[in-house]
Amino acid sequence: MVSIWLGLLFISSSLIKSTWPQQPELSRKVVHIGAGFALPLAWFSHIPLSIALAAALLATALAAINHRWRLLPALEDVGRASIGTVAYGASITLLLGLFWPQRADLVCAAVLTMALGDGLAGLLGAHFPSRRWQLFGQTKSLLGTAVMAVVTLLVLLILLPQLPIYQLLAIAASATLLEQFSWGGIDNFSVPLLVAAMAHWLGS
Repeated sequence: MVSIWLGLLFISSSLIKSTWPQQPELSRKVVHIGAGFALPLAWFSHIPLSIALAAALLATALAAINHRWRLLPALEDVGRASIGTVAYGASITLLLGLFWPQRADLVCAAVLTMALGDGLAGLLGAHFPSRRWQLFGQTKSLLGTAVMAVVTLLVLLILLPQLPIYQLLAIAASATLLEQFSWGGIDNFSVPLLVAAMAHWLGS
């Protein structure tokens, strides 16, 4: 099920890139958002750690190769230097190694925070007018930041309902703040790890 989903995702991203070549960020964000749903599918399918970890390691290695040689431009052509795709795979790999399958809910929450929160923030923030600012060479917007905060909180409410609301608010606020420091795509690594670490610590 997971492999079928990922296959459809990459086909869709290639079609989007060929249809809207003037918007290279769109195809990358589709992959960014869609890849996050591979984790809930793996959880639902009871994928064991050995298979999940091997798949994540392979995906990260392929992302690193693609970053170097641009074999799949739909994943990398964003007009700026970014290791975001590699960092994304690395964070998922590390989270799987630390928490899967005992805390699959935690892994899914951490990854979907980045997939949906950051992904939708990038799409909506770039296409609708709102106050903007530059931070470490990255353009941020009030709308995108608000989307990140709200979507992160919703993901946490759904997947980690056992935590008190004030703790979920603290995690969402911390993730939104950290996402501001996203030079080179490093937030794809730092934000999921922060969410998982805070949720694990607060819930223990």
